[in-house]
Amino acid sequence: MAAGGDGVAHQAELRRIEGNVCFKKARLGAAIDCYTEARHLPAIALCPDVAVYWMNRALCHFKLKEWAKVEEDIRKALALDHTLVKGHYLLGCALLEKEESALAIKEFEKALILLKSANSTDEMAEEIWQVLAKAKYLDWEKHSTERLWRMQSLKEACESALQEHHFLTGTLEEDSNGSSNEYSEQIKLLSEVFSQATIADTPVDVPDYLCCQITFEIFRDPVITPSGLTYERATLVEHLHKVGNFDPVTREPLKEHQLVPNLAIKEAVQAYLKEHSWAYKLN
Repeated sequence: MAAGGDGVAHQAELRRIEGNVCFKKARLGAAIDCYTEARHLPAIALCPDVAVYWMNRALCHFKLKEWAKVEEDIRKALALDHTLVKGHYLLGCALLEKEESALAIKEFEKALILLKSANSTDEMAEEIWQVLAKAKYLDWEKHSTERLWRMQSLKEACESALQEHHFLTGTLEEDSNGSSNEYSEQIKLLSEVFSQATIADTPVDVPDYLCCQITFEIFRDPVITPSGLTYERATLVEHLHKVGNFDPVTREPLKEHQLVPNLAIKEAVQAYLKEHSWAYKLN
């Protein structure tokens, strides 16, 4: 029986490999057929825990933008193996397309945590961060619009209540000398209070010290050089590899091993983003 099981598993693996070849050639329909057959061989019960079959088919649906099918397949893959970095990434993308940004954020963050725990420098980290930033911005945009609408409704209700109160007490009109009365002062103060309450939801320029001098974007992984300048790690490393081993601003000699994480700036960025989620929007 074991030999038979090994034979079924081998056939399924061959179909998976064939599907991978089709996927690389952008023959997505053929790849889906290969992965599907690999899952539906008569004796598939002998190897039901092969998460990669589900994930590979999900990748095909991802390329075809068939988001419902991506979610269906990748959830099955993650049920079999919850450590799939690409699995959480794909699920996050599918959820983001459904405008479920809060749930998408959780999946992208799981993917980044898995990469970090594995001490991986996987190229996917940048891609995941990009979609995570998009999800966080969209989540802020959605809730910001709702907050602003509620604030405006509350402001109008307060203004109406003040107007009614001063009308009933006969203090609605300005003083005879033209000076502001209690009603106008209260309306002015009310406006100031509500303006102050919306500051956190009002996009402004991100402070320069939180942005890379090369990309002008907010830091994600800041590193400091011997000259005391801070750059985005990926951008600076690319400069060192493609342009030369020198600091792009000071022109002093610089090697990759000399870069040190700037933890203080990283913590400052995280604190800033926590209070100003609109800053996740990329240039």
